[in-house]
Amino acid sequence: MTSDTLEQQQELDKRRQADQAYDAIENLIATLQLRPGTPVVESELIARIGLGRTPTREALMRLVAYGLIAQLPRRGLMVSDIQLAEHLDLLEARRALERLIACCSARRATPRQREELLTCAAQMAEAAQREDLERYMRVDQLMDRVNHAACRNRFAVAAVVPMIVQCRRFWYAYRHHGDVAEGALAHQRLAEAIAGGDGESAARASDALIDSLRAFAQQVIA
Repeated sequence: MTSDTLEQQQELDKRRQADQAYDAIENLIATLQLRPGTPVVESELIARIGLGRTPTREALMRLVAYGLIAQLPRRGLMVSDIQLAEHLDLLEARRALERLIACCSARRATPRQREELLTCAAQMAEAAQREDLERYMRVDQLMDRVNHAACRNRFAVAAVVPMIVQCRRFWYAYRHHGDVAEGALAHQRLAEAIAGGDGESAARASDALIDSLRAFAQQVIA
């Protein structure tokens, strides 16, 4: 292995560890194991997720940028509050981005990505039937990643990811207002439309998914 190849592999390993740290911490926040207002102590997180200081810090920086963690003067890091008043505005912005991503994925996804989307949708339906909320959310996150990779529009993905993260936590916090099976069905229809390569159908399925999230949010806020 050449020195350049070794450096590339080391950089890839670092990026993978940072992604793993991000996934672990985001899951703790999204599932309210770290509740709003909880101080974020780096050493405790490192022990909890089992990863090093550098990937943990990189993950925390991303979560600050996404709004899940607030950086407060003289108080350090703290899990941010859920902003009920702004959530419908967030969904309005997310709708346009998700529609674009769905259309792009329908045109650009590889055969393997189309299969992966269908598999994720089936696993979400199974998790919903079993009322396994943690698995449902993990597969939901995986489906988003496949969809984002398939669309090949990094600017749209960069804009929508913080919104998805906020929506995931909102859903988990108020899940008693929602129908998990309905959510799984909306994801299945989106996966089928993208897998079928029909951009217009994918856009309509994306809108329907956001409609279901909006209806859920309105029940919570009312």
